[in-house]
Amino acid sequence: MVDRAELEVTIITGMSGAGRSAAADVLEDLGYFVIDNLPPALIPKVAELGRGREGAGRFGLVVDTRSGEFTVDLEQALGELRDSGAQIRVLFLDASDEVLVRRFEATRRRHPLAGSDRVSDGIARERELLEELKGDADVVVETSELNVHELRDRLRELFGELPSLTSGLQISIVSFGYKHGLPLDVDLVFDCRFLPNPHWIDSLRPLPGTNPTVREYVLTQPETGQFVEQLEQLFELLLPAYVREGKSYLSVGLGCTGGRHRSVVIAEELGAVLDRLGYLATIHHRDIDRD
Repeated sequence: MVDRAELEVTIITGMSGAGRSAAADVLEDLGYFVIDNLPPALIPKVAELGRGREGAGRFGLVVDTRSGEFTVDLEQALGELRDSGAQIRVLFLDASDEVLVRRFEATRRRHPLAGSDRVSDGIARERELLEELKGDADVVVETSELNVHELRDRLRELFGELPSLTSGLQISIVSFGYKHGLPLDVDLVFDCRFLPNPHWIDSLRPLPGTNPTVREYVLTQPETGQFVEQLEQLFELLLPAYVREGKSYLSVGLGCTGGRHRSVVIAEELGAVLDRLGYLATIHHRDIDRD
């Protein structure tokens, strides 16, 4: 029998065309029991059945705006699950309007909320309907610039097996370059461009931030030690508060100009800081191999 505390329910939702089906496939590959296009009103019933199954403690439930009184039913269902002691996570898939229109045109599918109107009208209606849910989601993944393989890698990073954590908070750290654009699916962003740039040192320019020489250069700057110390104090305050509020996922972005040197070093340092504080984080260097 599955224990109350062991029952995990991940709600997969978001904009139509943003990748819900791909997300469901990834969770299924990771061992989740996945049900697609589930009316929100039935979510507590599925979870109740899950408690009677052996080895089926993790559910991935795909819900979308076609499912009746979507907002009201989903809010009520999530409330019932939380009251029952289940661990709930909401994954929200999003993409820009332009990309969503292009995807619908490529597949020749009709948007579920468009009716006889244009695809863009259906997208506008759905975005308005889902605005509050997106704000409350545990993790938002922006798929505009992700192909299927990149989306799968991102989701595996977020939902793959991790060592058991007493905090219940899963943290993802991403380093990036501002010249390549901000990551759109991060909760907190820190700018590392105030630190001296190894790019201007000829011997360091071609080396990545994971190289010991680059790492030493960045870490020996006077500003770096103070910055890392302040980050530790900030996260020592924030993380227990996030846990108390029931947050399951936290994504942190660290940026520098190109995403190859300073942000990479600080991301690794922040990972070590979080480890000292008792939180495990995955680290992804988005732009380390870009020019």
